[in-house]
Amino acid sequence: MNPAQPFEIFLAAPPGLEADLAAEVAEKGFGPTTQHPGGVSFMGGWREVQRANLELRGAGRVLARIGSFRAFHLAQLDKRSRKFDWAAYLRPDVPLRVEVICRKSKIYHAGAASERIKRAISETLGAPLDDTAPLRLMARIEDDLVTFSLDTSGEPLHRRGYKEAVGKAPMRETLAAMFLRECGYDGTEPVVDPMCGSGTFPIEAAEVALGLLPGRARHFAFEDMAGFDARAWAAMRAGDPPRDTALRFYGFDRDAGAVRMATANAARAGVDHITEFTCQPISALLPPEGPRGLVMVNPPYGARIGNRKLLFGLYGALGEVLRTRFRGWRVGIVTSDGGLARATDLPFLPGATSVAHGGLKITLHRTGVLR
Repeated sequence: MNPAQPFEIFLAAPPGLEADLAAEVAEKGFGPTTQHPGGVSFMGGWREVQRANLELRGAGRVLARIGSFRAFHLAQLDKRSRKFDWAAYLRPDVPLRVEVICRKSKIYHAGAASERIKRAISETLGAPLDDTAPLRLMARIEDDLVTFSLDTSGEPLHRRGYKEAVGKAPMRETLAAMFLRECGYDGTEPVVDPMCGSGTFPIEAAEVALGLLPGRARHFAFEDMAGFDARAWAAMRAGDPPRDTALRFYGFDRDAGAVRMATANAARAGVDHITEFTCQPISALLPPEGPRGLVMVNPPYGARIGNRKLLFGLYGALGEVLRTRFRGWRVGIVTSDGGLARATDLPFLPGATSVAHGGLKITLHRTGVLR
């Protein structure tokens, strides 16, 4: 992988969270960035691609824009695809999947375009083509400009590699990280989740506090590309040793199975020494001893789990407990139902953030410090 020639690196994010991802990208020393609907881009090389996959908590995927050219008909696409330097990026022994999108172009048939590109790669490089291969090349043909991108992540980046056990409606780690950021969390305060499910919020918060790299325990697609330096990657992935912290991170759930899942996930993530998961109802919730911090909760919505009418009582009870027992704390509640959020009677700040997630539009409602 030749780092000398910079190219565009695109980081996917749920629409509505582009600014949060751009802020994280800047904090990590990448950039300057450009925001787009559904993501953020910056210029860099293969080292930046690897580091983005390893270090960024909010990105869903990391795409490398490896080249582009004009093509006005299929014969031209075929000819120019054959001249493309595939060997600089792809290995002839690694299966490849090709996906094509055509928009506002004289080449309008994605299937025919895909066949030309596949044939060019197969006959010039010799790489096997497989529609189920983990390694993915994306070709976008828009306004007669063909742009090739490699998905350098492989599996989506929310799959950190430790969450084997999940509940009915799990929060993606990337989304949890961005919601924590929206609530002002930076790893210097405790986090409590009264309905923790598989433990995503407390585990993600604990990782931030310890300075653990989110991609430390998983495989990435770039490891199967041409020129990959395994020794340099091992040194990058080793990172710095975990920081010391006196903070603790708490998850509660009335479902004993969820508590067992969260406890096992925390152990796999290496944060079990600073996380604590307990089986109890909302009515038993009390603030832990020590500094005040953030209550972060993703309650049932009714659209997916349970009956909406019954949930008004649950949200009301949650709001009552937080208003009366958690003075000095901030609260973030994620729900797809504004009526349920209002049932908490919590003093939410204006400007709630909404994103699409699992076929629903979910919104983060935040408070300032409760008085």
